[in-house]
Amino acid sequence: MGSRVRLTPVPTIMSHAAVPLALAFIAGRSRISVAVAMTGVALAILPDADVIGFKFDIAYADAWGHRGATHSLMMAIMVAALATMALRPARWMLVWLFLFISMVSHGLLDTLTSGGLGAALLWPFSQQRFFAPIQPIRVSPIGAGFFSERGLVVILSELQMIWLPAFLMGFTGWTIRKYRDRGLAKTE
Repeated sequence: MGSRVRLTPVPTIMSHAAVPLALAFIAGRSRISVAVAMTGVALAILPDADVIGFKFDIAYADAWGHRGATHSLMMAIMVAALATMALRPARWMLVWLFLFISMVSHGLLDTLTSGGLGAALLWPFSQQRFFAPIQPIRVSPIGAGFFSERGLVVILSELQMIWLPAFLMGFTGWTIRKYRDRGLAKTE
């Protein structure tokens, strides 16, 4: 009965995929291939690999601790560049931008959470951790605690604050693209 639920101040790992999925849907497969879209999803999740540091006694507040360097703009720039080089796309700038936004969205979403130390968005230039002016996303329990009433509250929070806006953004962008493409096809 006294079991403690460990909290991690991030959206659940599934919700980090919302941004790249919405952006890929807006762009369409002719611009963002399925492989690039899935790479974007992987990069959106990647910053949380820093939790391995807990096993090696890296302090949460350390530059390489949770929500530190891996959540920064600089890390997103570098990892997106490496992934773009590995993918070797024809539209390399578009792919790099998509992958950069996918990865940087992780740190930005984390600034919207209701707990933790904030994200080190400006690492290596600053160790300061940032929060958004509002933090509407609930802190997620990890491990078995996720499958609890608290986990359900978090999922409902994320559906409302992440997935619904991403879906609306994706659907709106897709609709605009479809009507634009139809209009261009009629004029040719």
